[in-house]
Amino acid sequence: MPRYPWTDGPEYITQCPIPPGSKFSQKIILSSEEGTLWWHAHSDWTRATVHGAIIVYPKNGTKYPFPKPNAEVPIIFGEWWKSDVNEVLEEMLATGTGPNVSDSYLINGQPGDLQPCSKLGTFKLTVDHGKTYLLRIINAALQDILFFSIAKHKMTVVGTDGSYTKPLTRDYITISPGQTFDVLLEANQRPDHYYMAAKVYSSAQGVAYDNTTTTAIVQYRGYYTPSSPPSLPHLPGHNDTNASVHFTGSLRSLADAEHPCNVPLNIGTKLIYTISLNTFPCANDSCLGPNGTRLATSINNISFQSPTIDILQAYYYNISGVYGDKFPSVPPLVFDFTAEYPPLKYETPRNGTEVRVLEYNSTVEIVFQGTNLLSGTDHPMHLHGYSFYVVGWGFGNFDKNRDPLRYNLVDPPLQNTIVVPKNGWAAIRFKASNPGVWFMHCHLERHLTWGMDTAFIVKNGKHPEAQMLPPPSDMPPC
Repeated sequence: MPRYPWTDGPEYITQCPIPPGSKFSQKIILSSEEGTLWWHAHSDWTRATVHGAIIVYPKNGTKYPFPKPNAEVPIIFGEWWKSDVNEVLEEMLATGTGPNVSDSYLINGQPGDLQPCSKLGTFKLTVDHGKTYLLRIINAALQDILFFSIAKHKMTVVGTDGSYTKPLTRDYITISPGQTFDVLLEANQRPDHYYMAAKVYSSAQGVAYDNTTTTAIVQYRGYYTPSSPPSLPHLPGHNDTNASVHFTGSLRSLADAEHPCNVPLNIGTKLIYTISLNTFPCANDSCLGPNGTRLATSINNISFQSPTIDILQAYYYNISGVYGDKFPSVPPLVFDFTAEYPPLKYETPRNGTEVRVLEYNSTVEIVFQGTNLLSGTDHPMHLHGYSFYVVGWGFGNFDKNRDPLRYNLVDPPLQNTIVVPKNGWAAIRFKASNPGVWFMHCHLERHLTWGMDTAFIVKNGKHPEAQMLPPPSDMPPC
């Protein structure tokens, strides 16, 4: 969305919600993206069902940087509750504890064969032996990172988040909410039926999760007697952090002449952001969080509080009192972030609507530091308006002197969502060349709701082509 944050979508960040019965035209402007992206609602938890794929093909006169597939298929993971998802959200907010776990994960809208109620609706991908299929995989689930695999078939990752990667062949992938992968599947096995399957990856201790496995079927065309039941793939255990980082840590940008890797080398703005689970005291003694508290989350000890009008309009029209611009560049509380028992006194953050202002074209590095406050877990951090280079990651506390020496500045993956490992850190770099207001948040929906979010205001440049475009005439009223 270069220079046009007005239709980026997050409520109270770049617009107020669209009133019932009203309409608003979303204008989407692409820049250098190529591959699989997606769109979704950004109001409460409505993205559970309001989402879809965006496919960006190579421009005319160019081609894929891999052998052209014979066909392509979107594979969209979702999450389903037997109750209204807004009721799940309301109950979570009322009780101050985690949400009820979903009843099933979905592949293209269906739970699959392992759920008797949906057996007849299982998604089936029909393939011809010897042909190659491009799977455009999107994780639209609300709450969980997923492992995904196809029985007896390897997959070759060739892209992520709208950017090409060096080919990476694996038996499984790890995909967080918000992420996309372009994957090549070769139909090179004996003609039969094979399950593709996804199940949760959850590293947090003592946190309930949906332990179901969602399935779809790869069925070869031809005359044969299919196995009954089809073969199931082997997926890593639900808390196998090594399996997760072994995959994500192996991704590399294509970094060739047609797809150069322009990672910033001279950094002008260095930020360190701690990401934590927290608690607040319960106002009416009815909360079901730890010791009667209410669960919360924070970045740099600030639990984000949504304003009553959107930050973008407040910034554009110079409306005071809506947000503060003093978001800390380093953690205000310094302790052993990944200690087994961090200080209890740091569990309670402060509420605030704070943002960080960036100069146009400034080069930015953010180190996301996970903490073990309350409970350590993985956090898929997503930045609107930008793709960024993931230059490093590790376990434990980030060492500003030692760890940058191990950065990958040659071919780091270009992504818009990065999973910060449990009790670890991840470092990203980007150039702030897109003026406007841009949301940053954890893509686990409960963490976003609890406050693990903030925003950047990127100032206009000097020239007209480096400045925000004006707002559309049909912006929703606040």
